[in-house]
Amino acid sequence: MQCFDCSQRYALRLVRISASTYFYKPVKKDESALKTRIKEITQTRVHYGYRRVHALLRREGHKANVKRVYRLYKEEGLSLRLKRPRHNKAA
Repeated sequence: MQCFDCSQRYALRLVRISASTYFYKPVKKDESALKTRIKEITQTRVHYGYRRVHALLRREGHKANVKRVYRLYKEEGLSLRLKRPRHNKAA
């Protein structure tokens, strides 16, 4: 904007971006309580995946969607093994 000597409003109109989008500052929610609860659930119930954990959280009253639970589940390094390890018959 300073290079072309034009106003912010004019530049935003040229690029077709609304001013509210340009000046938006995201506010991150505190997810520490949710993270600790997910850890507690997965420690007590080892075979529960993120979908079952989400169902338990909903029953407890947490308002978190599946995508957020999945993201936190992965951030904590939690994952289910889908297949059981096979024993090597040759050995």
